[in-house]
Amino acid sequence: MIYKYKATIPASKVFLREYEIKGETSLYALHDFLLNDLCFAPDQMVMFRGLDEKENVKSEYGLFDMGDGPMDSVSLEKTLARGEEILLYVYDIHKDKYIKLTFMGECDPVFRASYPRLTAEKGRNPDQFSNTYDDFDQFIDPMDTGSDDSGYMEDELPEGEE
Repeated sequence: MIYKYKATIPASKVFLREYEIKGETSLYALHDFLLNDLCFAPDQMVMFRGLDEKENVKSEYGLFDMGDGPMDSVSLEKTLARGEEILLYVYDIHKDKYIKLTFMGECDPVFRASYPRLTAEKGRNPDQFSNTYDDFDQFIDPMDTGSDDSGYMEDELPEGEE
């Protein structure tokens, strides 16, 4: 079975990713995929938190067994069977920074597609070591540059033409 997940960052209206992932994929394999997709450093401690529909923490999955099983022995199917439709991918444990992965439903597999796979994206990747998520593209409207073809702002004249 292929599951569709939406990834968001709290307090950001810009960052969005959609992933399609096989149900038997382990959380460790998902972690490995997210490391590559988000360009994160592989030497940091990470964990997943499984949340129910009311966003109460039900389980914590780490690189080592924290009581609910290690990431490499827990699959997405198991998390959904436990009622955990939201996974928090905590990529900075000390600052409690995470990406929220919300289960969106099941979908049909795509012939010859490799899973997990990114199907949609918006916004820049978060900086793993920054205190906040900054995406300055949210403040820039690409359709409103405020300039004409000459490269000068509307109220600005070239040097010597003032």
